[in-house]
Amino acid sequence: MKFAKTVLVTTAIAAGILSSGAAMNIACADEAQDKIIIAHRGASAYLPEHTLESKALAYNMGVKYLEQDLAMTKDNRLVVIHDHFLDRVTDVADKFPDRARKDGRFYVIDFTLDEIKSLNFTEGFVVENGKRVQGYKGRFPMFTSTFKIHTFEEEIEFIQGLNKTMGKDIGLYVETKAPWFHKQEGKDISKATLEVLKKYGYTTKDSNVIFQTFDYPDLKYVVDTLMPKMDMSLKTVALIGKNDWGETYELKDGKWEPFDFNYLLNPKNYPEIAKYATGLGPTYEQLFNLKKTTKDHIVVNDLVKNAHINGMIVHPYTVRADALPKYCTDVNELYQAILIDADADGLFTDFPDLGVNFLNEYAKTK
Repeated sequence: MKFAKTVLVTTAIAAGILSSGAAMNIACADEAQDKIIIAHRGASAYLPEHTLESKALAYNMGVKYLEQDLAMTKDNRLVVIHDHFLDRVTDVADKFPDRARKDGRFYVIDFTLDEIKSLNFTEGFVVENGKRVQGYKGRFPMFTSTFKIHTFEEEIEFIQGLNKTMGKDIGLYVETKAPWFHKQEGKDISKATLEVLKKYGYTTKDSNVIFQTFDYPDLKYVVDTLMPKMDMSLKTVALIGKNDWGETYELKDGKWEPFDFNYLLNPKNYPEIAKYATGLGPTYEQLFNLKKTTKDHIVVNDLVKNAHINGMIVHPYTVRADALPKYCTDVNELYQAILIDADADGLFTDFPDLGVNFLNEYAKTK
């Protein structure tokens, strides 16, 4: 494991250095413990993403938060699934072959909850030459064992039940998927999400929940309109994507246009963004100067520093030990760069056990 260390020893004041150094080491250890590991779709490196089994495994790995991605069904139920379509992680194309839209995708919003619960859920895949090819080949084998999609309510009850029996308080990290798309379909996914959270007692910034979305225009609507109307005030995170992903659209002059994520990367806008976001959720590469970064030498930029100046936390995504960037030789090097060198407040990872282990080991060295 690689840790950056700076040592200054001056013989003349050695005793003073030792005493102050001990205090500094305690502070560094406490700081490491304050950083959080968020289970990205559960322990998704080990079990199919967003299954209750994956959440249970991640819970036992010692994370502070479990992530829930949400999409809305035809009959207005919230289900936990990363995409707002079904074909990447289920056998929907086998069971409902005529229900795809013109783009070939099978959208959650076109199916009732009962229909969705009839599907078999699996490790993610893509279709190449008519055959399903698993996205991460070393992960849980496709279409083995039995996994199902569940509702947001079912997951909350599951986590709250574990908190009771295990004596812990593990939080929810909720993401509404494509609110702009749901609006086009006549549904308000953010309002539905807040209603469920309120039902289960998550209403204030002291509640152990974080609400995040890539849809910054919708986040402003949530903070300005929905939460005041519902007497709620939750912690919020503005996710930052890349413009070529086509992740978010906003309504301008009656037309849906791509949202420019550069707005969320420009520190000049941070005082305004901080009115709506408790924190930012960039890709981890957005914390680095990639033009100067080389193998074994990651150069950080000022994104986290600028966010902190404006009172915002930073939780980047997503660390995968089986899909490391070319400038890293092992996952601990990446955890080090994000959490320690760039000073992010936490991160999302498919390997929550490795993230928790990293922080524990780092604290021991201080």
